[in-house]
Amino acid sequence: MALIECRALTKTYRKAAETIRPLDQLDLDVERGRFLALMGPSGSGKTTLLNLIAGIDQPTSGSLTIDGQDIASLSRSRLAAWRADHVGYVFQLYNLVPVLTAYENVELPLLLQPITRKQRHERVATALGLVGLTDRHDHYPRQLSGGQEQRVAIARAIVSDPAILVADEPTGDLDKPSAHAVMELLVRLNRELGKTLIMVTHDAATAEYADQTLHLDKGRLVEQSVTVPFSGDAVTNRDSEGVAT
Repeated sequence: MALIECRALTKTYRKAAETIRPLDQLDLDVERGRFLALMGPSGSGKTTLLNLIAGIDQPTSGSLTIDGQDIASLSRSRLAAWRADHVGYVFQLYNLVPVLTAYENVELPLLLQPITRKQRHERVATALGLVGLTDRHDHYPRQLSGGQEQRVAIARAIVSDPAILVADEPTGDLDKPSAHAVMELLVRLNRELGKTLIMVTHDAATAEYADQTLHLDKGRLVEQSVTVPFSGDAVTNRDSEGVAT
């Protein structure tokens, strides 16, 4: 069974008298351990799909099952608890708290978990070590480069050891060398630690780091391509009649 299963996944909202449908009857399977890139024009549904998988938003209709749990049916409070345990989110603009150090920013997700201070320290130290920022643990965001800030954000996303990482334009605000370093880090997390990684990007060069790229348009999957051979089963998408493509 796929780690992530979307069936007829639809999201709509109202804007004045108009109904906006960023996702339209989307079917998608994502296998455990996949590094998947989502591409498409603005308004194609990429970030909407990412936010649904991350548990930040809920679909209007359809089902979204992750590791056997239908998260579309969860209440908002239960969804928040599920998200804290299963998903790490990497934002384009880092979303670090400016008055907290790198260590304190990474520690934030753990403050809601029933673990000891020693356990928190061990997890934060491990996460900062994985992103190569142990020596910057006491620095504030203003004292870090953009690439370092993004690595702190990645450490915060992985500190709870989630099965899934989602990244929304993780290199969109970085120069080329910093973007390459961040993408190499994400590849390591995927290949060495087995994290399932789903990334939204507008940049074809960034998408090449993924092993699968899906293209969306008007809330539907329109194209897919494989960049690197994947050891698991293939991602499968189906058309509106459920036929594998």
